[in-house]
Amino acid sequence: MLGNLRAAKKKTVGTKQTLKAVSKGTAKVVFVAEDAEEHVIRDLIKACTENGVEVVRIDTMAALGEACGIEIGAAAAAITEE
Repeated sequence: MLGNLRAAKKKTVGTKQTLKAVSKGTAKVVFVAEDAEEHVIRDLIKACTENGVEVVRIDTMAALGEACGIEIGAAAAAITEE
């Protein structure tokens, strides 16, 4: 699944941008780091559930950040519609 995120032409990185994409209906799949603080990702997971967006859990923020092509960890990311 992380390969799909790496290869995606359009994606969001970070909880706020990902939440916006879910709210707008453009997020196809959301990735959430297991080691992210609960209060950071709680609203995003709720929005995904309400909007029927698949949530994929990734072990660490570092792995998710790397898959996004950034050098720091990321709590959340999404593949968005082209």
